[in-house]
Amino acid sequence: MMLSPERLALPDYEYLAQRHVLTYMEDAVCQLLENKEDVSQYGIARFFTEYFNSVCQGTHILFREFSFVQATPHNRASFLRAFWRCFRTVGKNGDLLTMKEYHCLLQLLCPDFPLELTQKAARIVLMDDAMDCLMSFSDFLLAFQIQFYYSEFLESVAAIYQDLLSGKNPNTVIVPTSSSGQHRQRPVLGEASMLEGVEASLFYQRLESLCDRHKYSCPPPALVKEVLSNVQRLTFYGFLVALSKHRGISQALGALPDKGDLMHDPAMDEELDRLLAQIPDLVNSVSASPEASCLPSRTPHRAGFSWRPLHHARKVDAESDGSTEETDESEI
Repeated sequence: MMLSPERLALPDYEYLAQRHVLTYMEDAVCQLLENKEDVSQYGIARFFTEYFNSVCQGTHILFREFSFVQATPHNRASFLRAFWRCFRTVGKNGDLLTMKEYHCLLQLLCPDFPLELTQKAARIVLMDDAMDCLMSFSDFLLAFQIQFYYSEFLESVAAIYQDLLSGKNPNTVIVPTSSSGQHRQRPVLGEASMLEGVEASLFYQRLESLCDRHKYSCPPPALVKEVLSNVQRLTFYGFLVALSKHRGISQALGALPDKGDLMHDPAMDEELDRLLAQIPDLVNSVSASPEASCLPSRTPHRAGFSWRPLHHARKVDAESDGSTEETDESEI
């Protein structure tokens, strides 16, 4: 088996720490103990094989708690990729959604996903517009990628930006937030500071020092310098917009395809076509079965069969009282 140059250059303990192997081992053991009755039927070896296969495939983060989803860079990239693959049809269909509706989609994959992160990603897209404005899928996804993957780094950047505006000592050490899922409120910037911004060269000097000592993920310093070299002054959100639109930064992160290919996923399209092709056969086989003829007729539940875009749901719900309760025959 050939080992990568990176693997050969690092001691074992450093390589394992860099790849967060202990995090996955601890999680696998916890999953094993929680499902020990099921695991006993097919063996521990098979369980660990399937667990680490799911880690490699990036499906291990689905429907997990946020503390696990954000625990490692690989988990974050896997979540971004899963969100894109699951909901890219929103962009393919040209649907525009609000921040709250995108948050609902995120919660389908991670039930306790924090609203604050979604709000920060939306602010990168909307800037000064109201938070209930509509956004395209590609715009939100690229902004969300930067905000989610580099969350702790951006918190430190916000603090540096605020210090530069207020003229504080540039040697102040910025301590990143912990990875416990608690995120500090981003500094509220006045209208004057939003318009004026800070000097780009000085801003980069502070960011370069931050990248050198930051223990969390941060964009490649060379690409950050490239972003800042094109302007003399910039605002905080102007910087975030530039990061989200920079092709090189997205490629370095490696979770999503280029913006022009966001609506294309041939492997997923092929799988969906295969599943859709099976649906008529499945319906026909169920209808033709002897058991199906014995089933009582029943009016379908109005919300149980077809998916509808979230931004159309409010209109439908407003036209009915929303009641789905059935009358008990004993009360008639």
